[in-house]
Amino acid sequence: MSILDCSLRLLVTLTLISSTVLFFEGTGIQAQVGSLPQYEVNALREIADQLGKRDWDFSLNPCHGNQNWSTPIINTEMPVYNNSINCNCSFPGNVCHVESLRLKGQDLDGVLPRSLAKLPYIKIIDLARNYLSGTIPREWASMTTLEYLSVFVNNLSGGIPTYLGNITSLVYLSLEGNMLSGSVPPELGKLENLATLILNANNLSGELPMELNNLSNLKELRLSSNNFTGKIPNLESWSQLEELEIHASGLEGPIPESVSFLSNLIELRISDLSGEGLKFPDLSRLTNMKTLMLRSCNITGKIPDYISNISNLKHLDLSFNNLNGEIPDLSGLKSMEKIYLTGNSLNGSVPTWMITNKDVDLSIDLSYNNFRENTVPSGCDRSLNLYRSYSTGNNSELAKCLRPCIQSPEQHYISSVHINCGGPRVTVGKKTYEADEDPGGPAIFVPSNENYWGYSSTGSIWKVKDNLIKRITTNLTLLTMKDVKLYTNARKSLLSLTYFGRCLQNGKYTVKLHFAEIVFRDNRSYHSLGRRAFDIYVQGVNQWKNFDIKNEAGGVDKPIIKIIKNVSVTNGTLEIRFHYAGKGTTATPQKGDFGPLISAISMESEPKAPTHGKIFAYAAGVVAVVLCLSLIVLGIAWKRGYVWDKNSREKDVRGLDLQMGVFTYRQIKAATDNFADSNKLGEGGFGSVYKGTLLDGTLIAVKQLSSKSKQGNREFVNEIGMIMGIQHPNVVRLHGFCVERKQLLLVYEYMENNSLAHALFGILLFFYFVSEQYNYKLEIEWPTRQRICVGIAKGLAFLHEESVLRMVHRDIKATNILLDADLTPKISDFGLARLHEEENTHIMTRVAGTIGYMAPEYVLYGYLTYKADVYSFGVLALEIVTGKNNMKYTPHDDCFCLLDWAVVLKQKGSLIDLVDPRLGSEFKKKEALRMIEIALLCTNESPVLRPVMSEVVNMLEGHTKTEEINVNVNTSEEENRFQALGGKLERMQSHEFERPDISINPASSSSNDLYPNSQISQKC
Repeated sequence: MSILDCSLRLLVTLTLISSTVLFFEGTGIQAQVGSLPQYEVNALREIADQLGKRDWDFSLNPCHGNQNWSTPIINTEMPVYNNSINCNCSFPGNVCHVESLRLKGQDLDGVLPRSLAKLPYIKIIDLARNYLSGTIPREWASMTTLEYLSVFVNNLSGGIPTYLGNITSLVYLSLEGNMLSGSVPPELGKLENLATLILNANNLSGELPMELNNLSNLKELRLSSNNFTGKIPNLESWSQLEELEIHASGLEGPIPESVSFLSNLIELRISDLSGEGLKFPDLSRLTNMKTLMLRSCNITGKIPDYISNISNLKHLDLSFNNLNGEIPDLSGLKSMEKIYLTGNSLNGSVPTWMITNKDVDLSIDLSYNNFRENTVPSGCDRSLNLYRSYSTGNNSELAKCLRPCIQSPEQHYISSVHINCGGPRVTVGKKTYEADEDPGGPAIFVPSNENYWGYSSTGSIWKVKDNLIKRITTNLTLLTMKDVKLYTNARKSLLSLTYFGRCLQNGKYTVKLHFAEIVFRDNRSYHSLGRRAFDIYVQGVNQWKNFDIKNEAGGVDKPIIKIIKNVSVTNGTLEIRFHYAGKGTTATPQKGDFGPLISAISMESEPKAPTHGKIFAYAAGVVAVVLCLSLIVLGIAWKRGYVWDKNSREKDVRGLDLQMGVFTYRQIKAATDNFADSNKLGEGGFGSVYKGTLLDGTLIAVKQLSSKSKQGNREFVNEIGMIMGIQHPNVVRLHGFCVERKQLLLVYEYMENNSLAHALFGILLFFYFVSEQYNYKLEIEWPTRQRICVGIAKGLAFLHEESVLRMVHRDIKATNILLDADLTPKISDFGLARLHEEENTHIMTRVAGTIGYMAPEYVLYGYLTYKADVYSFGVLALEIVTGKNNMKYTPHDDCFCLLDWAVVLKQKGSLIDLVDPRLGSEFKKKEALRMIEIALLCTNESPVLRPVMSEVVNMLEGHTKTEEINVNVNTSEEENRFQALGGKLERMQSHEFERPDISINPASSSSNDLYPNSQISQKC
C-alpha cells in the first residue's frame, strides 16, 4: 500500500471519529464523559435552592467541566476562589457520581444543605467564606464517604452537634470563624481518622472532653479565640501532631510537660495563658519546628540555649512574658525570618549579631526591655525595633535615634499632638493632623520628621509574606460621617502598636482616639462576619479590654471617639498602645484583617487653673458675654413671635444651655414630608412620633408633643437637659429639638428594631419608634441577649460613673431600651431622670417610675440613689434571660412576679429552669446562670448590698466573679443613713410609716392597681 493510500485511510478514519463524537454530543448522549444519575441531579437542584446558589445551568452536564459548573471566582481585591463540582466517571456503564463540591467565597446566604446527604459518593465539601446560617444538618450524619468538611467563615450558630461524630470517615474538619457555642461534644472522639481539627474563632466553652484523646491520628489542632475552661490537656495522645495553635482559648497554663514528646511538631503557637510564674517548657527534642510562639504566657526565667539548635526555625515569638537574662546566640539559625522578644525584662547587651544583621528578610523586635544603654545603637533600623529597649535614668528617652527635645530656639516643648493615622496631613476645624503614611513593617520604629511623635509596631502572620500584609487600610466606599478625612485611612497592626507624643509640657492632657471600622462590611456577606477585639493602654493603664470598634460605634463606617481626660504627663512623654490579645477572628474576610485599627489620635494639654486675678477678669468677661447673648436671644425670640407666658414650656426650654442642634419647624416638616401619615410610627399620650429623613440622608424619629401631652413641662425640659451632649453607644442620641409655632419637637436617632420589650415579649412600642414592618416578635439568640445585657449595663455605668452629668434614670425597663439595626441596646426616655450631686449621698424625691421595676426603698421612702437603677437593671436582666415580663409571669399563686419565682428557684437550686425555653439547648449555661445570679445580686432588698454598675459590667463579661464583689466598702455608713429614714428594710411591708407621693406607670398594662397600697412586695 502506497503512502498516499495510508494517508487517505487515516484521514477517513479521523473524519468518521469526529462525526461520531459530534453526533453523540448533538443527541445529548455523553460518549466521552458519563452522566449523573437523575437522583443526584435532583439532589443538586435541592442543594442549589438551600444554598441560595442561582447560577447553575441544569441543561448542561455538571460532570463535563462546563464553565457554568466549574468557574473560578475572580476579584481584583481578593484571591481566586474555587467554584467547582468534580465527578468520578470511572463507574461501570458510563455513570458518574459527585465526589467534590467546592463553593468558596461566593457570599451564598442560604443554609447548610441537608440534601448533600443525597450524594452517596461525596468526599469533599468546601463551603468556606460564605454567609450560610443555621447549624450542621442531622442528615449529614449518614455521609459515610465524607473525608473533607470545611464551613470556615460563615454565620453558623448553635452548638456542635453530637451526630457529627458519626461521620467516622472524616479526615479534615474546619468549623473556624462562626458563632458556634456550647461545649465540644465527646462524640467527636469517635472520628478516629481525623487528621485536622480547627475550631478557632467561635464562642465554644466548657472543658475539652477527655474523648478527644482518642484522635490518635491528629496532625493539626487549632482551638484559638474561644471561651474554654480548665487547663491545657495532656498532649501525649496526639503524638502525630505537627501543628498546634491555642491563642486566647480560655484554657489555663501551664503548658504541659507532655509537649516535649511531640517530636513531629513543626508549628507550636500558644498565647494569652492565665497563671503566674509559668516555666519555659522543655522543647529541646522538638528540633523540626519552624514556628515557635509562646506569647503572653506569663513565662518567667531565661530563654533556653537549646533554641539555637532548632535549625529550621523561621519564626520565634516570645513577646510579652517575664523573661530575663541575655539573649542566646541565634546567629547560626540561617532560616530565621522573625524574632519577637517584645515586652520582657531582658537585660545585658544587645547582641552584636543583631546590630550588624544586614539580612533584609530578618525582622527583630526588642522593644520594651532593659538592655544596657551603652550597647544600644544610636541609629533607627527598619528591621530592628529598639523602642524603649534600654534602661536609663531619663525615662523620657524612648530611643537613641531621637533628637533631644531642646536643641535650638526653634524647637521647644509643645502642648498638643494630632496624628492622622495611616493617612495624609489634613486640617479639621482649627486642628491640623500630621501625616502618617509610612507603609510600616513587621518590627519597626518610625519617628516623625519633627521627632515630636512616632510609632512602634510589631506583628506578622505565619505563612503570609510581609509584602502581602496591608498595615495601612483605606476605605473604598462612600463615607458620610463628620470629619470624614480622619476616617478614610487607618493604621493596623497584627500584635502591638504604640503611638507616642514627646517633648510635651508636663501636666494633664486629654486624649481623643478616633476609630471607624472600615475593613468589615455591613451586608449579607462574609465580609461582614469579622470580629475585631483589642486592648487599649494609655500611659501603661489598660483603659479598654477587648475593644470592638463595630460594636462600640453601632456598625461599620461609623465613627466612635473615645476620650480619656486627666492623663498625667510627668516626663514629657505620652504613650498610647493598642494590643491584640488573641480574641476575635483572624481570617475574615482575609488573613491579616485583625488586630488594632486606629484612625486618628489627638493629645491636648488641659487648661491650667487660672490665678485669682485671671479668675476675676474671666468672670467679668463671661458676665458681659452672657448679657450680650441674652439680649440677642431675646431679640430673635421676640421677632419670631414666641409666647412668653409663665406657663409656656418654650420658656422652660430657653433656660437650658443647649449644646445640640436647634431645628426649625420648616426643616422637620420637610424631613417628615409634612408629617405624612405614611411616616407616622406611632402615637401615645404625649403625641405622635414620625420617621424623617434629613437632607444628608440621616434617618430620624421626631417626637411631637401635643397640647394634651402627659409629659409635662418639667419632663420635657428634663429630657432635653439630661440627654443633650451625651454620646455613648448604649444611650439613644438626641440630635436636637424644635420650639417654634407653639410646637415642641424632639429629634432622635432612628431605631430600626423598636424596643427590647418588643424583642422579648412581642410588645410593640406604640408610644415610640414603631413601624408596621415590626408587628411581629423578634427571635433573639443567646449571644445577642448576652450582648444586649452587657450593653445596657455599660450605658448605665456611663450615666452613673462616667458622664459629666451623673444621673439616676429612675425608669429602666424593657420598653425604654431601644434596639438599632444591629440590635445594639440604647437607653432612652430621660423624662424622669434626676441629676446626682456628688456631695449628696441620696435624694429625697417624689416617687416616679414603673411598677415592677422600682426599688423597695425608693417606693416606700422616696430614697433615691444609683442603686435604684441597679435594682431596675436586675429585674430587666431577669427578663432578658427568661424572655418573660416580670409583672405578667405568675407561675403559681404563691409567686407575685418573675422575681419572686427566681428567688424560689434559687432556694431550690434549680435556677437553670428560668432560662427561656425558646432557646432550647442553644445557650451558654455558665453565662445564663451568671446573668441570673447577677440579677439577684442587683435586686437585693438592701441597696447597700447591691453592686455598682461598673462592677456589674465586669461580672457580666466574666472579668470578676459574683462572689468576689466587695459591696461593703461604705456599707455601715450608708446603712446608718438608710436606717435613719425610718427603719430597716425588713419593716417595708408594715404600715408604720407614711409613704411619699407616688407617680407610677403600670408595667405594660393600662391598670394602675397592680401594686396595691396595702400589700407592697419586697421584691416586686
